[in-house]
Amino acid sequence: MGSREVLGQAARLASSGLLLQVLFRLITFVLNAFILRFLSKEIVGIVNVRLTLLYSTTIFLAREAFRRACLSGGAQQDWSQTFNLLWLTVPVGVFWSLLLGWVWLHLLEVPDPNVVPHYGTGVVVFGLSAVVELLGEPFWVLAQAQMFVKLKVIAESLSVILKSVLTAFFVLWLPHWGLYIFSLAQLLYTAVLVLCYVTYFTKLLGSSESTKQQTLPVSRITDLLPNITRSRAFVNWKEAKLTWSFFKQSFLKQILTEGERYVMTFLNVLNFGDQGVYDVVNNLGSLVARLIFQPIEESFYIFFAKVLERGKDATLQKQEDIAMAAVVLESLLKLALLTGLTITIFGFAYSQLALDIYGGAMLSSGSGPVLLRSYCLYVLLLAINGVTECFTFAAMSKEEVDRYNFTMLALSSSFLVLSYLLTRWCGSVGFILANCFNMGIRITQSLCFIHRYYERSPHRPLAGLYLSPALLGAFALSGGITGVSEVFLCCEQGWPARLAHVAVGAFCLGMTLGTAFLTETKLIRFVRTQLGVSRLADKTS
Repeated sequence: MGSREVLGQAARLASSGLLLQVLFRLITFVLNAFILRFLSKEIVGIVNVRLTLLYSTTIFLAREAFRRACLSGGAQQDWSQTFNLLWLTVPVGVFWSLLLGWVWLHLLEVPDPNVVPHYGTGVVVFGLSAVVELLGEPFWVLAQAQMFVKLKVIAESLSVILKSVLTAFFVLWLPHWGLYIFSLAQLLYTAVLVLCYVTYFTKLLGSSESTKQQTLPVSRITDLLPNITRSRAFVNWKEAKLTWSFFKQSFLKQILTEGERYVMTFLNVLNFGDQGVYDVVNNLGSLVARLIFQPIEESFYIFFAKVLERGKDATLQKQEDIAMAAVVLESLLKLALLTGLTITIFGFAYSQLALDIYGGAMLSSGSGPVLLRSYCLYVLLLAINGVTECFTFAAMSKEEVDRYNFTMLALSSSFLVLSYLLTRWCGSVGFILANCFNMGIRITQSLCFIHRYYERSPHRPLAGLYLSPALLGAFALSGGITGVSEVFLCCEQGWPARLAHVAVGAFCLGMTLGTAFLTETKLIRFVRTQLGVSRLADKTS
C-alpha cells in the first residue's frame, strides 16, 4: 500500500472517528446533565473518578503498549505471532484488575454506604468489565490495521447508546440501586463492544465472496486464537521487546493523563462531592479536545507508523514518504494550533455561561468558571502535544523510546508533587496548572525530536506553529471584544442579554475564521484534499 493510500485511509479513519467522538460526547453530555438532577454529587464523584479510574487504569496498563507495538508492524508482519502477543493482554488485565481491585477495596477510603451504596460491587464489576473488553483486543487491532472504519463506528456507537439508555432508565426508575446502575451499564457496554467485533469477523471470514476477506491476513476465525507451533516462536520477540518499552512509557503516561484523579483518590485533597463537580467541569472542558484531537491522534499515528521506518534517519528513507509525512505533520500542527487558540480565546469569555446552562448555579458559581477557563488554556497545549507525540512515538527507535521513558518518569514524579502542592494552594485549579506545566515539557521534548529528525532534510514541518500577523490580530481583537461583552451582558442580565453575548461571540468567531481562511491557504488546501480522498475511499469501499 502506497503512502498516499495510507494517508487517505488515515484521513477517512480520523473523520469517522471524529463523528464517533461527537456521538459519544453528546450522549455523555446529555447523560451527565440528566444524572446531576437525580443523583447526589457524591455518587457522581465515586463513579466518574474512583471507579472509572480503576477501569481506565486496568485497560490502559493491560493493552496500550500491545496496541502501539502491534500496529507498528510492517508488510512482513507475522500475524499469527502478533495475535499470540495480543492474547497476553487478558492475563495481564486479570493481574491488574485483581491488584487494583484489592487496593480500591482495602487501602482507599470507603464511602459511607448510606450515601453511596454498593461500593464493593462497583469495584468488582468495573474490574471485571475491563477484563471482558480485553477479550476483543486481537479483533480490534486487526480492524484498525485494516482500517475497517464502519466496524469501529457501529460497534462503539451501539455500545455507548445501549449503556446510556440503560443508565438513564435505572436512574429514573431505580435511583436507590446506587452503584448497581453504573456497574450493570459498564458491563453491558464492554460485552456488546466485544460481541460486535467477534460477530463481524465471524461473518466476514465465513463469506468467501467478500472482497475484504481476501485482503485479510487470516482466513478463518480460529486464526485469531492463540496458536502454538514448533516451527517458530510463540511471539515475535522484536514486537515483545517493543511492547515492554511501550509498557514502561504507558505506565508513566497514564500517571500524567489521569494524574489529578490519582491525587484525588489516594491523597484525599477533595471530598467525593467536590470530586464530582470537578469531574463534570473537567468533562465539559475536554469535550472539544476529545471530539477533535483524539481521533486525529489515533488515526495519524497509524499513518506515520506505516509510512516511516521506525528508528531510521530521515535521509535514509524514501524521500517521497518523508516529504509527505512532513506536509501532513505541518498541516496537523497548524490545525491543532488554530483549534486550540480558538477554544482558548472564546472559552475565556463563555465559560460561566456554559456552566450556568449546563449545571445551574452549582457549577457556574464558585470556582467553576475559573476552572473551565484554566482548562481552555490546557486544551491549547493538549492539541499541540497530541500531534507532536503521535509523530514522535511512530518515528522513535526502541532505544529512543527507552530514553524517553526516563523523561516521562521525571515528569510523572514532578506532576504528582506539583498537583498536590498547587491543589493545597489554589484548590482544584491546581490540577489544571500542573497539567499545563507537564504538557509544556512534553511538547518541548517532542519538538526537539522533530527538529533533529528533519534537521538534515529540506523539510521544515515545525513551520506549522507559526501564524500570520493578521490572524494573530484577529484572535486578540476577538478576545478583547468578547471579554467586554461578558462583563456587560453575562450572566445576571437575563436571557436577552445572554443571547446578545452569544451573538457577539458568533460575529467574532466568523471574523476570525474568515481571516484564517484567507491567510492559511496551505492548510485549507490540505483539508480539502483529505476530505476529497476520504469521500473517494467511502465510495470505493
